[in-house]
Amino acid sequence: MARPKRIAPGPGQESVWDYPRPPRVEPVHARVTIELGGRVIADTTRAVRVLETSHPPAYYLPQEDFVEGALQPVDGSTFCEFKGRAAYFDVVQGATSARQAAWTYPEPSRGFAELAGLVSVYPGRMDRCTVDGEEVQAQEGDFYGGWITRAIVGPFKGAAGTWGW
Repeated sequence: MARPKRIAPGPGQESVWDYPRPPRVEPVHARVTIELGGRVIADTTRAVRVLETSHPPAYYLPQEDFVEGALQPVDGSTFCEFKGRAAYFDVVQGATSARQAAWTYPEPSRGFAELAGLVSVYPGRMDRCTVDGEEVQAQEGDFYGGWITRAIVGPFKGAAGTWGW
């Protein structure tokens, strides 16, 4: 599939096609929350987001801003050419569990040190994720975990047929 045409951002919006490659990490000046099992399991104003060409941002929160017991380490890892080896967590709240729904970079690659101690989640596997009160939409597919808000436009990589972009 050929790369689709970039959507021009409107006032106050960003195009993911203007994001850099390799990615950039930047602080988020917003309140970020994550809900699972009918409860808020993370709430922070200390998040960062990773911006990468064609991807909605992935939001990373300090591990200590998750409620105790919400992140259960599991076996397995993946490797990102930029950020390094990712470790995974099951996300748990009461009787609700989302398998391998969160990840972290325990020893991030050079240039991504600010991700150490931070955790991101797949928003589509949570009940709800918000950025300054706006409920985010999950990036399509089951690989990237981007958070889509009204402030960004695509088209976004992740859906079937977009791997070759």
